[in-house]
Amino acid sequence: MTSSADTTVRPTRWRRVRRSPLTHLALALLLLALVQGFVIKPFQVPSESMSPTLETGDRILASRIAYSVSAPGAGDIAVFSRPESWGPTAERSPLRIAVGWVGDIVGFGPSNHDALVKRIVGEPGSTVRCCTDQGAVEVNGIPLAEEYVVNDLPFTPGVSDCTTTPLSPRCFGPITVPDGEFLVMGDNRANSADSVIACRGIPSASAGCARFVPRGDMLGKVVSIVWPLDRLRLFSDGG
Repeated sequence: MTSSADTTVRPTRWRRVRRSPLTHLALALLLLALVQGFVIKPFQVPSESMSPTLETGDRILASRIAYSVSAPGAGDIAVFSRPESWGPTAERSPLRIAVGWVGDIVGFGPSNHDALVKRIVGEPGSTVRCCTDQGAVEVNGIPLAEEYVVNDLPFTPGVSDCTTTPLSPRCFGPITVPDGEFLVMGDNRANSADSVIACRGIPSASAGCARFVPRGDMLGKVVSIVWPLDRLRLFSDGG
């Protein structure tokens, strides 16, 4: 008489793989990578050039989808990869690259992105100059109201402005932004290595003094500060 059949169902190899914690971890990392690649990505502010809007070390979220569905616009606070014209990137050891690769996937820790953050002032084809008689930046002849600029370069009408000798160090331009590129500036104007740093204080914009950000280097539009908690903030259009 034969023994009763073994009713225990052995899991198939595919079922074991699906149930494996390693599979769950891999899927979670893949989902994180997809979200950060196409939807939203955290970055750490690398310098004080956007102070007080953004402070060094702030953790920010940049919308990747914003620049997938529309072009970057004037007033946006944008994260972008350092263009080649902005100088060489820092040398990294193989270990640092590996650690950065993990950081880029999970969104925290060191990153391999040499990312900068500035405010877009000039869109492709626009002409930017500084300054008006009262020291304001002009875009296509229209003065900007930039309440977010707290620490600006010195400018005193009639004493040190764009008609005196020497010029005020705030003065630059006019500069016409090339097609497919953007002119960016830091809110901390007196301490910002931005698009116009080499153009300030000279009588006219010499050829090649400005450096721009190509559309392809734009990584995302800053939508919020998420850390530290006491600086938690959402950004509307124009910051």
